[in-house]
Amino acid sequence: MNITGHDLIMACSAIGAGLAVIAGIGPGIGQGIAAGHGAAAVGRNPGAKGDIMSTMLLGQAVAETTGLYGLVIALLLLFVQPLG
Repeated sequence: MNITGHDLIMACSAIGAGLAVIAGIGPGIGQGIAAGHGAAAVGRNPGAKGDIMSTMLLGQAVAETTGLYGLVIALLLLFVQPLG
């Protein structure tokens, strides 16, 4: 079996894309924890529901950017041809 440089680059790009998608695990866990704590806070103080929900959603949007960056990197590694 003869592996060329192009084959090696494509294989490493596929492995890198898989590793980049793993970056989506952290935001998913963080958003679940934030939603749980937000629901508990609303249960303790229903009058502050608007403030709690807006702060929670802002925090989740910021956390989601990490997962989106990982997805963008994975797509670039898979579909951009480095050798022309």
